[in-house]
Amino acid sequence: MQLQIQHKSVYAYTGGKAFNPNLPTVLLVHGAQNDHSVWAMQSRYLAHHGFSVLALDLPGHGRSQGPALHSVEVMAKWLLEVIELSGVQQAFVAGHSMGSLIALEAASLAPERIQKLALLGTAFPMKVSDALLFASQNHEQSAIDMVNIFSHSSNAHKPSCPGPGFSVMNSSMRLMQRISAINPEQVFFNDFTACNEYKNGENAAQKVTCPTLFLLAKQDMMTPVKASASLSNAITNKQIRIIENCGHSMMTEQADAVLDALHQFFKT
Repeated sequence: MQLQIQHKSVYAYTGGKAFNPNLPTVLLVHGAQNDHSVWAMQSRYLAHHGFSVLALDLPGHGRSQGPALHSVEVMAKWLLEVIELSGVQQAFVAGHSMGSLIALEAASLAPERIQKLALLGTAFPMKVSDALLFASQNHEQSAIDMVNIFSHSSNAHKPSCPGPGFSVMNSSMRLMQRISAINPEQVFFNDFTACNEYKNGENAAQKVTCPTLFLLAKQDMMTPVKASASLSNAITNKQIRIIENCGHSMMTEQADAVLDALHQFFKT
């Protein structure tokens, strides 16, 4: 599905079903140097089980035209424009990593638009190490390699791996390389800088009133479980679920567990 925002084309994967704004609608927001495809299993299942789905490509990522947006606050306003243009009054919003900060900020800006909020692999502050930030600007492949290693709990594929022959780590690496190839404007450095400079997390969390799910991974080295405490402590109406044997790339490393948690949260 294509939308137009400020004369720029926006791509959203609808999970193989025609988008219907009259159904309960789930918006899925990816993290740094990713695109909609990280939600492949979750988006398709939800779209075939009673929900309309928009798995978005942020500007400058995947099939959405650039440039990439430079701050979490601007990305959150863009997300609210997507909800407005799609004809949806209220949406379930799930965001992963950088996407979780975007979803959180959007929920604080327009609480009437967000019915439920799911924050996956989240942290605040979401600090990026100096070494990784430098690599993302000057040696992008090194940054891709580091993030790929840090984002998985092991090299071994889990039983929940989406399909025979599917390489979780290699597909993650190739996606990041593709994002670099189609956008020469250093998206990785842009995204990491946006995470690094976002200061409004706790203030935004205090304004969230909708039911909120914190979905975290026990072996997450990028956003450790304890790093989400400042946000979860600020939100009263919350659930916290921790997935075992899982790193930061949770939607692919433990695809079934993530899907089960999201489906259960959104349907009740």
